[in-house]
Amino acid sequence: MKNEVSAAGNLIQIISKSRQNALKKVNEELIQMYWKVGEYLSTESMKTSFGDAYIDTVAEEIQNAFPGIKGFNRRGLYRMKKFYETYADDEFVATLLSQISWSNHLAIISKGKTPEERHFYITLCIKEDYSARELSRQIDSGYYERYMLSKEKLLPEPIKGLKENPFLDSYVMEFLDLPSNFKEPDLRKGLIRNMKDFILEVGRDFMFIDEEFKVQVGGEDYKIDLLFFHRGLQCLVAFELKVGKFMPEYT
Repeated sequence: MKNEVSAAGNLIQIISKSRQNALKKVNEELIQMYWKVGEYLSTESMKTSFGDAYIDTVAEEIQNAFPGIKGFNRRGLYRMKKFYETYADDEFVATLLSQISWSNHLAIISKGKTPEERHFYITLCIKEDYSARELSRQIDSGYYERYMLSKEKLLPEPIKGLKENPFLDSYVMEFLDLPSNFKEPDLRKGLIRNMKDFILEVGRDFMFIDEEFKVQVGGEDYKIDLLFFHRGLQCLVAFELKVGKFMPEYT
């Protein structure tokens, strides 16, 4: 019976990995197609004097050639055109475009204000394997701005060895849905209930270990509100939760 379970488990992993690879290949082909369509539309639009009518005509002809095809209406074609024009002269993203989904590209193009911000979110998407919902949440919470503000802070030597600072100056916890006059236990319980969203906010290198973790210092017993392990730093990270203004004795 144990061998049967093991064999099934191995097969499931093989099937799952193959499906993931197939989806990646499909995504690569789609992104390349959208790029080529966008390039064609951008080039041809400069040749014609029909303006918006040109895109309308193209959308209609595509629908006639491929009845029921999705994504190639007027709005979709404009998105492909903008996709190409946004990155046409951007060498930084040339090899990265096919590594994230079309939905993520649309979010980055529509919400990214500068090339640097777009580069940041593309790289972050690849590193963290964000879904469209997760990416939109990060952009809407101003993750790029918060990251840049924290980037140049003086850091201990172990953290300087990482490619990026794993700690931000501020975190956005809009998902907690806490009562108006919440206390520290409410905050802790809210974070535990929404641990997936909390990890998304603080970074996926953080692995949750326990809450109210007991430690003894100088013969006194203490509790760490939330204890994590950070894979990059290879050390434990303690989260001390306080409601209100920071006080020096909290350290």
